[in-house]
Amino acid sequence: MSKDRLIIFDTTLRDGEQSPGASMTRDEKIRIAKMLEQMRVNVIEAGFPIASPDDFAAVKAIAEVVRESTVCGLARALDKDIERAAEAIKPAVSGRIHTFIATSPIHMQNKLRMEPDQVVEQAIYAVKKARNYTDDVEFSCEDAGRSEFDFLCRIIEQAIKAGARTINIPDTVGYQIPHVFGDMVGRLIQTIPNADQAIFSVHCHNDLGLAVGNSLAAVMQGARQVECTINGLGERAGNASLEEIVMAIRTRPDVFNVETQIATQHIVPTSRLVSSVTGFAVQPNKAIVGANAFAHESGIHQDGVLKHRETYEIMRAQDVGWSDNKIVLGKHSGRNALKTRLQELGIELATEEALNAAFSRFKDLADRKHDIYDEDLRVLVLEAQAHQATDVYELVSSSVCSATGEIPNATVVLKVHNQEMSASAQGSGPVDAVYSAIRAITKEAPDLQLYSVNAITSGTDAQGEVTVRLEKAGRIVHGHGADTDIVIASAKAYVDALNKLVTQDERQHPQHSV
Repeated sequence: MSKDRLIIFDTTLRDGEQSPGASMTRDEKIRIAKMLEQMRVNVIEAGFPIASPDDFAAVKAIAEVVRESTVCGLARALDKDIERAAEAIKPAVSGRIHTFIATSPIHMQNKLRMEPDQVVEQAIYAVKKARNYTDDVEFSCEDAGRSEFDFLCRIIEQAIKAGARTINIPDTVGYQIPHVFGDMVGRLIQTIPNADQAIFSVHCHNDLGLAVGNSLAAVMQGARQVECTINGLGERAGNASLEEIVMAIRTRPDVFNVETQIATQHIVPTSRLVSSVTGFAVQPNKAIVGANAFAHESGIHQDGVLKHRETYEIMRAQDVGWSDNKIVLGKHSGRNALKTRLQELGIELATEEALNAAFSRFKDLADRKHDIYDEDLRVLVLEAQAHQATDVYELVSSSVCSATGEIPNATVVLKVHNQEMSASAQGSGPVDAVYSAIRAITKEAPDLQLYSVNAITSGTDAQGEVTVRLEKAGRIVHGHGADTDIVIASAKAYVDALNKLVTQDERQHPQHSV
């Protein structure tokens, strides 16, 4: 018996970017979109075009380069939003407009200040207008999880009549419980007279830690599209995690009468890319993509896995992109060996100049680290790609004197608009001293909200991966840096975050939480 296709709708570039500090540049969004396309994601929600000129340009750029996936732009049920979204997705081979309006009493009364009849009329108008630009229109009932069932039936029936071919039922505030939410979606499909003319979708938030459970419960009751993000990224506690949804469906074919077309071997590389770009580290015990997801500490577990993998592993690590081939290169490896291994990891460098730059960084790392792991290569290339020609600050050098019983002292040299400047400072520790020196040069003193260190690989010569979160005047950014010297990695991360602070446009996002 053939199985239904479950459409995977990825909103990492739209809802995921709404995490405080997770803003991405246009080039970063394009890199992620290409990885999602390689993973065979069905629909990529590339952004909210009306939100800012940058958002519009990013959606349009993605529509120009992505050929295999549908590229979607979000729009409120307003003329200007729909027109802007239509213009942004125009270059796409397959484009979708996703329009929405709130349907819960609390949203209609307190946010929209509209009567239910007005909300239905606006929804019909928006869907019809969007259909003027594309046949692929999705309609969402914002805060459906707290909406009245009869009103949902009414507005959805009218949206389908107006031309919506996908109906999304969002649990916008993460309020729902799996069996209740699944039953609600099933009842909507059974009750609405023209439900068979549309694909029903769900978009669940993780405020109670139930986003994946709610999504899968809805799939069991007839939903055939799930909206999700890489690493579960998203507003507040995040969204349903793409990797968990996909692997649950794949691992339990006895339960789910659906299948996805996702190329799962690209899950881990994509997770690493999103983590690096956003500065949101993946916790070690995160399902599927966490560093400990396939690790076994217990002697009983280790013995069982060695005798028969399936005693304690329900998935193969290689199926989601974890590599068997850990130690791959060293200081004697050549340029072609690096290029070949990067291609095997799904990393394509666009130009010979990019390859040369990556090889130079590789050689520098190999002089300091005996064995180069796949994880090292990914971070090395991502760091090179993350550097922008428009960066205001560039770390030139850092030296620290730290001894027992003595106050650490640091001297830092930065390029500021290509002009070298230096400063020395003391601190409570070597990293604090370096950050004080950087602040003395830049005259920037944002609030350091987060400082996190993770080892990229094992061993005392492992690269340290540092993530910092800075806040200034309500703006939050993340910075990322890696090096075998943890103090240098810390300086790189701080400078990376400062560059984002000084170059990030002041953007006022309209409310667009679906």
